[in-house]
Amino acid sequence: MRMPRLRRTTEPNYADSLVRWLRHRRAGLLVAALAGLPLAGAGWIVVTGLLAHDELLASQQALNSLRQQIAAGPLAEVSAGGAVPVKQKPDAAVRAAAAHAARAHSLTTGPAWYSAAHVPVLGGPVRTVRGAAEAAERLTREVLSPLADTAPQLTADTAKDGGHLSLPALRRAAPVLDQASRSASDVRREVNELPRDTWLPAVDRARAQLARKLDRIVPATGDAAAAARVLPSMLGERSPRRYVVVFENTAEARGTGGLPGAFAVLTADRGRLAFEYFGNDTEMADAVAAVDPGDEYAASHGHNAPTTTWVNSNLSPHFPYAARIWTAAWEDHTGQKVDGAFALDPSALAGLLTASGPARLPDGTAVTAANVVDLTERSSYAAYADTRERKAFFLNVARAVAGRLLGVANDSPRRTALFAALSGQMRSGRVKMWSAHPSEQRELRRRPFGGTLPDTADPLAGLVVNNAAGTKLDYYLDRRLEWAPGRCAAAGREVTVTVDLTNRAPASGLPLYVTQRVDAPSYRTRPGDNRLLVSYYASKGARLAKAALDGRPVMVNQAAERGHPVYTLDLELPAGSTRTLELRLLESPSSRPPLLLRQPMVRPLRATVRPYPACGD
Repeated sequence: MRMPRLRRTTEPNYADSLVRWLRHRRAGLLVAALAGLPLAGAGWIVVTGLLAHDELLASQQALNSLRQQIAAGPLAEVSAGGAVPVKQKPDAAVRAAAAHAARAHSLTTGPAWYSAAHVPVLGGPVRTVRGAAEAAERLTREVLSPLADTAPQLTADTAKDGGHLSLPALRRAAPVLDQASRSASDVRREVNELPRDTWLPAVDRARAQLARKLDRIVPATGDAAAAARVLPSMLGERSPRRYVVVFENTAEARGTGGLPGAFAVLTADRGRLAFEYFGNDTEMADAVAAVDPGDEYAASHGHNAPTTTWVNSNLSPHFPYAARIWTAAWEDHTGQKVDGAFALDPSALAGLLTASGPARLPDGTAVTAANVVDLTERSSYAAYADTRERKAFFLNVARAVAGRLLGVANDSPRRTALFAALSGQMRSGRVKMWSAHPSEQRELRRRPFGGTLPDTADPLAGLVVNNAAGTKLDYYLDRRLEWAPGRCAAAGREVTVTVDLTNRAPASGLPLYVTQRVDAPSYRTRPGDNRLLVSYYASKGARLAKAALDGRPVMVNQAAERGHPVYTLDLELPAGSTRTLELRLLESPSSRPPLLLRQPMVRPLRATVRPYPACGD
């Protein structure tokens, strides 16, 4: 029997079709997945970036809280039981900040962030955020955490030692502080290398803000490291020390700030500080300082007899000159050698009293951060017509404030705020230090509180005024300086320096002692008129092309100090007037902005440095 022929079906093979469909589908899914990766990565970066932002904000808030706490001193709330401290321990605040920064850094690492950061143009903000998070993590871990860990060690034994700073612990902390200082510098360099001008302005602003904070942190850590190296010996760790402390009266300008008026002798013995003597400038009138600051100094200042006239001993802005004269004069006056000199002014005292609280005069008058400048540089001249009574008042203020500050310095719970305030005044140059011991002075001269004229070829812009009338009218002096670069020529860069000086003394009502003209000018003057020696300290190698006063050509005296050209004008400054001095200079090309020399006076210098590219750009 024949088998029936099977007919070939024309119906589809469902198994083969399914296989083909799955293959196409998988390919489509793969294509879709690959196409969606950038979008997913972008979403991941946005989400983790927002989380990192919150962590960085929390870290910053912890540090801000700590900074405000230190600045304010021991906060207290009044209760039935008395004053109760209400502040978080510094190490706990730093640990919290470090934990938040570490999480922010973790959130901004990984393949998505790395890849996005390397995308041309578009990756700029990603790279900046990534770098800022890493910088914050390193800053809290390598800089702030070691500092917080070190601080308790410095005061661990103070309870049994009368509250004094532990000098051996400070010396042992020096290597840790050195490393923290180097780490801070490294972090600042890395932040400065991040993109500055991306397509996302908010990120650029955040980077700039971080850079500004690092610009404050880096010198502070450097100062802390230097202090750990020199303070133990300066505070008498191995043998007692003695220092001359001069209170400068900035109502009458001198190169380092103000006229050297009242002074004291400070002793240091294994960290214990005490003032053993207070005096005033009258006592030092006949003292002779057997020092020779050199030919340049003699040419500029010798005619004012600074080594034999106490009130002219600090005409130069280079503080070591004045300090050497003061210490030598004290030895001539008493036969007693001292180990160095400090200087500070009423504005510095105001900053310190903010942390310590008010001092009290014998008559009960409160000397506060708000009134100490006015008391010592304005109102006392009206209150005491007799010079001896006025000088006695100045000494009473000096004793009262010194006693208050020493009391707080020996009180461990309040010491941190005072030391923070002192550090700020030292960085501003209102507290200056000089040591007669060369190894210590090598450390001090590199810091703002060393008060030195720079000995480098870097650009410098320094406005310095010395009162030439014998008045106390510099209390009312406003100073403005503008440094503006011009075109680059074959011989260097053109620079225009404009100085505005304004005498805001009132037309009437000032005591005779404030307005009297000791210089006895040959021309007619009115009460309130002032006279200044106005000096501009320029970059090394600078040459003067032209000088003008109020738009008219003027001759200026040309000298040099520590290698810097100095241009000086004898200027009459009538009450209520503004005089404008313009100097056109030719300086060596440099890619760096000038270092501003800020002479500390009652009213701060208002300075403007115009931006400029390097020559050849």
